Amino acid sequence: MNTRRVSRDGTALLRRLREPAPPRPEQCGLCGHDLPPGHRHLVDVEERSLACTCTACGLLFQQHGAAGGRYRTVPDRYLHDPDGALDERVWSVLGVPVGTVFLFRNAVLDRLLAFYPGPAGATESEVDEEAWQRALGTSRLAAALEPDVEALLLRRTEGRVACYLVPIDVCYELVGRLRRCWHGFDGGAEARAELDAFFGRLALRARPLTVAVTA
Repeated sequence: MNTRRVSRDGTALLRRLREPAPPRPEQCGLCGHDLPPGHRHLVDVEERSLACTCTACGLLFQQHGAAGGRYRTVPDRYLHDPDGALDERVWSVLGVPVGTVFLFRNAVLDRLLAFYPGPAGATESEVDEEAWQRALGTSRLAAALEPDVEALLLRRTEGRVACYLVPIDVCYELVGRLRRCWHGFDGGAEARAELDAFFGRLALRARPLTVAVTA
């Protein structure tokens, strides 16, 4: 017996066993197929939850009323309105206590909801319809918003308000990113850098509202 070879092979085996297993790909919440990075999501409007989905299953729920309206595929549109700039009045009217917020309409509850990212995740607050109208009633982005599956993502910095219409799953992605790097009361330098990078990517990806609507 070649003891040197056995020892060498055994050492290699132990090394492989100590190494973490490669991560398994995420699976479609409906059919169980493995999913690539950047896959789509479904919203369960009754449970208010997100599920990963493959392209084929996602197509089944793009039409309004599919599966009794319980599941809806999250769209893939990113919009901004170059002619509809918002000012800081939005913050005072809506009573937003932090610098970043996303807002959407829950069709099942028939409520307007606001979420504030923070160290514990996202804090939920109900938005009064009158306040919504006073703050965003003239916003074309707000008028274009699809309930449950899209949100208005706003950030206030140095007197300016950035506002984008985005898929709802993007907002929860931001929540997760900030939660991992949040320090102190206001998030700290790392969280601010994450916000800068995130909104920078949105600015590059978002299309003007007039182009997107007529395309």
